Amino acid sequence: MHVPEGREVFPLLSIRDNLLMGAYTRKDRDGVARDMEAVYNYFPILRERAAQDAGLLSGGQQQMLAISRALMANPDLILLDEPSLGLSPKLTKEIFEIVVRINRERGTTILLVEQNANMALNAADYGYVLENGRIVMEDTCARLREKEDIKEFYLGMKEEGVRATAVGKRRKPGDKT
Repeated sequence: MHVPEGREVFPLLSIRDNLLMGAYTRKDRDGVARDMEAVYNYFPILRERAAQDAGLLSGGQQQMLAISRALMANPDLILLDEPSLGLSPKLTKEIFEIVVRINRERGTTILLVEQNANMALNAADYGYVLENGRIVMEDTCARLREKEDIKEFYLGMKEEGVRATAVGKRRKPGDKT
């Protein structure tokens, strides 16, 4: 199931109806009811506003709804495309914590596409670094977080005493200094 960048929800449908749209292919009413309860537990604000039109939600709440709608399909895999886009750091942290919970509690595989490298590396188990559409590095996230290239270019950390690279030439991950 794909959760697209930009929080695509049905703005004129209620939150509840948006969630039911995620389950439209399912025939198991009891399972749909269980999953509806589960998404309300992950994101209680959706329960509070279930009858409200989705278009009236804040950006963060729409992101919660988009993720919840995907969960309603009961997928084995969810592709989350830039879930932090346009969100405050606090809301981003909250959503990432819930995404990790979904993975751990439900066993749902999450394929995360995210520019916030710090959040992604802390949430994921394995990571790929892409530049211009090409994989330039891959490893466990624990190992990626320790690589000097990743620290410098993606996490904004520079080790003391490291010689600066030539002016005007950006060093790519994996290049020798």
